[in-house]
Amino acid sequence: DAREVEKLISGGDEYAKTIYDGMLYQIAKYIGSMAVALKGEYDAIILTGGLSNSRYLVEKVTEYAGWLGKIVVMPGEFEMEALAAGAYRAETGTEAVKRYSGQSVWNGFEEKI
Repeated sequence: DAREVEKLISGGDEYAKTIYDGMLYQIAKYIGSMAVALKGEYDAIILTGGLSNSRYLVEKVTEYAGWLGKIVVMPGEFEMEALAAGAYRAETGTEAVKRYSGQSVWNGFEEKI
């Protein structure tokens, strides 16, 4: 829980800060890689999900990646709504129900000599 981690950080826990800052650095690196993949052709960088409620996260990511363009913060998460919508589509027959066996469908690479 990011809120708990941020409480540790505000209490002076340097280890928690190092780990959390590392995660934020990775997020910023990923944003940068997507900016390159999109050749700079994007309108904004959107931070969403539950973690975007964190002022600390938004400030750190903006510090790293803000120069890449406009940053829009849309806090919140919609996982439950998405799950409910999927169940509705399955129940109404709009979408086929998929069954998962739990078995891997990938057997690795064939060895070639």
